[in-house]
Amino acid sequence: MFDLLRIGSGAGFAGDRIDPAISLVENAQLDYLVLEGLAERTIALSQKQKQKDANKGYNEYLEDRVRPLLPSLLKNKVTLITNMGAANPIAAAKTILQMARDLNLTCKVAAISGDDVLNDLNFHHFETEDGKNLMTFEPIVSANAYLGVEAILPALEANVDIIITGRVADPSLFLAPLVHHFQWNQDDFDLMGQGTLIGHLLECAGQVTGGYFADPGLKEVNNLADLGFPFAIVAEDGKAIITKLPNSGGVVNTQTVKEQLLYEVHDPSQYYTPDCIANFSTTQMEEIKPNEVLVWGATGKRKPDTLKVSIGYHAGYLGEGMISYAGSTAVNRAKLAEWVINERLRANVPQLRTDLIGLTALHHTTYTHTTPYEVTVRAAALCKEEQTAKMIGHEVEALYTNGPAGGGGARKNTEEVIGIVSTFINRSAITIHTEIME
Repeated sequence: MFDLLRIGSGAGFAGDRIDPAISLVENAQLDYLVLEGLAERTIALSQKQKQKDANKGYNEYLEDRVRPLLPSLLKNKVTLITNMGAANPIAAAKTILQMARDLNLTCKVAAISGDDVLNDLNFHHFETEDGKNLMTFEPIVSANAYLGVEAILPALEANVDIIITGRVADPSLFLAPLVHHFQWNQDDFDLMGQGTLIGHLLECAGQVTGGYFADPGLKEVNNLADLGFPFAIVAEDGKAIITKLPNSGGVVNTQTVKEQLLYEVHDPSQYYTPDCIANFSTTQMEEIKPNEVLVWGATGKRKPDTLKVSIGYHAGYLGEGMISYAGSTAVNRAKLAEWVINERLRANVPQLRTDLIGLTALHHTTYTHTTPYEVTVRAAALCKEEQTAKMIGHEVEALYTNGPAGGGGARKNTEEVIGIVSTFINRSAITIHTEIME
């Protein structure tokens, strides 16, 4: 009998659907379920929440997601691993324990921290995108290093029910249980590369089962409304079957797997992670049954000496306004409204951008010879001052009675913008903390 591990993906981003995760826990005979819930801006916004309230700063959907999962997780002995702790894994762990008590359940939770390096960062370093000094981006609100499997392994060895982390690299959330279960040598970088591939294929959840893939007439996906999330059946040598529950919607084939393999990967032959530099260009795959794709052959080399750090900073305020026009002369009235907005705001908002949604918004040129019957005018700008940003929505709303005929559905919005840049930090500067709670 081969030793196989079954690991599922129950979320690919903070606001993902919850029902597919519940189905996996109840029906896929999983050993582990991973909920990936952090994007670059997500943790910066969470840091701002934590600054206002020391008991907050974890993912806003944590309770909505974990509460319905808890009974099935504990009943089926499925270990949950999630980075939904965001800026405050300890508070998140306490929240989960309270949820368990409310449900008359008992569980053991590990909170992993150490990724917050704001106080350890050298602000005279340079960011990686444009080479600017980090001082350029002040005020900086967050700096979180991407941790790897070494952050999660102590909690796995403690045999906890739930592991909640902050910023851990997405593939590492899946790689850690593989390393733990199969006792892989972390210096076997080919194995680490193959495990990283599995994590990368699963990390976006429904994207590998047909979500963000379906294109009617070109790439058909069955019953997208009931899209099932993926799980992997992994052997000790790293070979894995990517699949989904048999009665769920969606599709797993070599095309969905290839698209996910290349998703957010700049160089498939050198995919940098905290655990290795993975080489996906050697990957092989085969559809062995409907909705079952066998993947193998990824390799890797040494782990990097430095870790990527995602830095969030206050970038200003986004002011936005929208108003719509309909009818045979909609385009001409929308163009007039666009001109009026620019005339009224150009002195105070020289960086204003206006778009005609339905005509030129995405590509800034018209690709159709037909005249749209409905057009929405959008005006927006990133401003240093909040009051300037508010002027944009105000002037758009004023088009109701101070603009072309027949404007409707006006709306306005002003919000703070968190910008993101990246830098690197030496591994030696990181101290990982594991707190076990019951």
